[in-house]
Amino acid sequence: MSVSSESMQIVTAVRSNLESCILGKTFEIKLLMTALLAGGHVLIEDVPGTGKTQMIKALSRSMEGVYRRVQCNPDLLPTDITGVSIYHPREERFQFRPGPIMSNILLADEINRATTKTQSALLEAMEERSVTVDGETHPLPHPFMLCATQNPIDFEGTYVLPEAQLDRFMMKLHMGYPDLETEKSLIGANRVGQPADQLHAVTDMATIAGIQREVREVHMNEAVTSYMLGIIRATREHPSVLLGASPRASISFSLAAKAYAFINERDFVLPDDIKELAPYVLPHRILIRPEARLDSLNAESLIRNLLAASSVPVSMGR
Repeated sequence: MSVSSESMQIVTAVRSNLESCILGKTFEIKLLMTALLAGGHVLIEDVPGTGKTQMIKALSRSMEGVYRRVQCNPDLLPTDITGVSIYHPREERFQFRPGPIMSNILLADEINRATTKTQSALLEAMEERSVTVDGETHPLPHPFMLCATQNPIDFEGTYVLPEAQLDRFMMKLHMGYPDLETEKSLIGANRVGQPADQLHAVTDMATIAGIQREVREVHMNEAVTSYMLGIIRATREHPSVLLGASPRASISFSLAAKAYAFINERDFVLPDDIKELAPYVLPHRILIRPEARLDSLNAESLIRNLLAASSVPVSMGR
């Protein structure tokens, strides 16, 4: 297998669309595209106004498909997301009215403001790509991607995401503030409205689904796989860790690495792909013991330490 030029042209066109309106965030856009091509979900955590929602909106406008946005709050019900069965007296039967989750890209804005019960309504969709309402299972459109945002500083009226849900997010990203020159450019770019509103689709969801199938064929040799698994298993065995990365994390990590290699126009994974992705794929899946947190150890610093201590294989690609 080799990376097809047609697929790379599409990936490049989508990235260029995003970079034209989300300035100064080239690497974050690359990570978002990695999750999309790997078939994963993304959690973006940062303070308000850093472009989280605009980046997802720009992604959705770059592809012809169904995009929905849900503004999460404490009175949001599970059926407000999944849909509900309504009884029709004339037809004497229940009819399913789909909720916003029946989309290709769903933005759950400020997901931690939804109650735990409502958050759990997303679990089946994230893992099984389907929703079950009144005992009947409804498949989601393909491909399906959940993009969620949350604010890390305002905890009033919020609900912590359970570990089972965090583990279903392929990546957790942070946007950060732009530098001075980028912020000047942002001011100029917004003189005629939101830049994302000016974007036009450059591909469709069927094409993206085809590229996702190509990504799964990217080669990952035994040495690189062992390197990745060594880091994951170290999170389970570390004395300061209460909960290490799961086998689901291993699968998610390998898919992300293949997509990252694909975006870099390679049909094989390198150890550098593992090193670059680990800080975004693993920390949100790890729980540090309370006594270790008192010593200023957190999941991010733990992953950095494990990467520094791990022996990097000399990989020749295939």
